[in-house]
Amino acid sequence: QPVVIHSDRGCQFVSKSYLEATPAAHFIHSYSNKGNPWDNACIEAFHALIKREWLNRYVIKNVSHAHNLVFEYIETFYNTVRIHEHCGMRSPYDFENTLVC
Repeated sequence: QPVVIHSDRGCQFVSKSYLEATPAAHFIHSYSNKGNPWDNACIEAFHALIKREWLNRYVIKNVSHAHNLVFEYIETFYNTVRIHEHCGMRSPYDFENTLVC
């Protein structure tokens, strides 16, 4: 219930207009550490991946459509079908199921 928005300290994310558009009553502003380029590396890599593998195929009509596309990608492909190197070239779903035995 407030939404956490994590970003770097770029001028657009610390500007007065951005802070007014994302009031503290509804949003928690989380910034990467100053001078730490690795802070957002994992999520930025995921964003690049989902854009390349999925979102660039569609014209997103509205927020609901975007939400459905992201949900579909994560739940029906990324976690269940797509292989991941850190999971021994298995999907996260298969990896976790082999641990449960």
